[in-house]
Amino acid sequence: MNIINKNKLIILGVIAGAISGFLYYYFVGCTSGTCAITSNPFNSTIYGAVMGGLIFNIFKKEKTRTEEK
Repeated sequence: MNIINKNKLIILGVIAGAISGFLYYYFVGCTSGTCAITSNPFNSTIYGAVMGGLIFNIFKKEKTRTEEK
């Protein structure tokens, strides 16, 4: 449970990114099938989840050693 509390911002980013990736596939997508990411809903959702986690990780504050004690 401690891991979830420490990383809840990143988890939120992964969820928001996955939803955004699927919505991008659904509304924009690639009908010809030649686009590597947007031609498949699975690829688009995974890509969105990874990007969301990375972007939300930017805003995570790291504790210094003096704050941990």
